[in-house]
Amino acid sequence: MASPRFLESIRESRRHRNALLAIPFALIAAVTVVDVNAPPDVHLGPFLVAAPAIAASFTGPRMTAFVGVVAVLAQALVATVRTSLNDLNHTYQIIALVLISVCVTFFAHLRVRNERAVTQLRSVAEAAQRVVLRPLPGRSGPLRISSVYLAAEAEAQIGGDLYAAARTMGGTRLIIGDVRGKGLAAIGEAASVLGAFHALSRQRWLLPELVAHLETSIAPDPEDPAHDNGDENAGGDPDLAESFVTAAVLDIPDDAAELHLVSCGHPPPLLLRAGEVIPLAVRAPAPPLGLARLVITEHTAETFGFEAGDTLLLYTDGVIESRDRAGNFYPLRERAASWCGAGPDALLESLCADLSRHAGGRLGDDAALVAVERLPASG
Repeated sequence: MASPRFLESIRESRRHRNALLAIPFALIAAVTVVDVNAPPDVHLGPFLVAAPAIAASFTGPRMTAFVGVVAVLAQALVATVRTSLNDLNHTYQIIALVLISVCVTFFAHLRVRNERAVTQLRSVAEAAQRVVLRPLPGRSGPLRISSVYLAAEAEAQIGGDLYAAARTMGGTRLIIGDVRGKGLAAIGEAASVLGAFHALSRQRWLLPELVAHLETSIAPDPEDPAHDNGDENAGGDPDLAESFVTAAVLDIPDDAAELHLVSCGHPPPLLLRAGEVIPLAVRAPAPPLGLARLVITEHTAETFGFEAGDTLLLYTDGVIESRDRAGNFYPLRERAASWCGAGPDALLESLCADLSRHAGGRLGDDAALVAVERLPASG
């Protein structure tokens, strides 16, 4: 089943198409009236070919053919009123109009067929992404969690942003990441990362060990021909060979006012505390997952304070790289500092609305946001 947003975009497209239908019919009416009343040596009939051509750009072949038939009848009416249907000039105009109408009707058929294929592919991709990227739980121990995924516009490809949460013996583990590339390949890579994260989180690994095992689990197999250095002549896939994932992996204990963070080339989380926004920039970031094999890497977890009442904001680069019409990036830190609401749900709702206004409703890339609030200890 397609997502509500996807279905709404289809309904909106149909409403827009129905409104545009007035244009070719208005053109036919205007040309007919003017041509009938024009001087004998003025002929406006050739302008009627624009009507089916315009219709072919946004409607289907049946409606395009109907517009063409109406245009031909209008040309016949003009010929009858001004001279006769046997007039050579009008006869050639009618023949040309019929031929052009047939051609643009065929082009409309091709356009609709291609649009259906693209719509089907996007629907499959969105369904796959909804299966891979499930909503985070609203509560996890002393944490209140909210998450949102913002898909780019219909003409943009679906990306590989990801997030997940897992309960451990002593707290909650979180991951947020962004796969290089777009489309179904990126979704497949995101599924691999999330599957490995959930499987490894069930074991009692320390956070650096977990990230090291994540790296191992998603690193390309050198014996797999698909990853043969990206050499197409050798049967390799360049996209797979160059695949990597930026990620931030966190461990938040239930009984300590702190969090532990390993950053693998990901933008630093933001800590919101009493109107102040603190970037949690680690001193020794690791390379993105999938690239650690290229350098000597030691994953190190850094500890930051995370007290009751604090809110942690995780995000992907689709948020901070969103531009307005002037080309300015979205100032996430400043906008987060101006937020004075309560609760992670309200925070993400406010940021999403503000981001949409900043980008003019058109995100250039998919974006993900996760907000985590530590609640006061009960009792």
